[in-house]
Amino acid sequence: MHRSFKSALGGAIIALAFANHVEAATVTTTFTVSANVTSLCEVSALPMLFGNYGGVLNQTTSALTVSCTNGTPYNVGLNQGLYGASTTTRQMKAAGSAALLNYSLFQNSGYSINWDDVAPGWVSGTGTGAPQLLTVYGQIPAGQFSTPDAYSDTITVTVNF
Repeated sequence: MHRSFKSALGGAIIALAFANHVEAATVTTTFTVSANVTSLCEVSALPMLFGNYGGVLNQTTSALTVSCTNGTPYNVGLNQGLYGASTTTRQMKAAGSAALLNYSLFQNSGYSINWDDVAPGWVSGTGTGAPQLLTVYGQIPAGQFSTPDAYSDTITVTVNF
């Protein structure tokens, strides 16, 4: 009897040891992470200041900053302004009269490639995600003897992307 009690007691101890031991388990799952990167462009412009004009050729520049999403192709156009008949015949108007002063806007420092608002006269580029500087070259031709006054115009910059 002594022997069966020991066996029974040993079995109970082993059973208790296994009963207190809980086996660890792991479960997993997955989830999706997603985003859409959209094409986006922003543009800003500095004023173009010719200063005083006295009938001789007057040239100056302005700057546009275009920021487009990386890889986004874009085109930048400049319209004819408020008083011009076309993008090749832009005009500033006098503040105090109907007098006009002709000027032109160009893509290059040689003042030979007109900056238009339709192809092929617009400037094209591809966004990098960082601001890109574009220079606008302005010119008032010599030989205009307009009425003394302050002349101005407003150009609309359009970025197509």
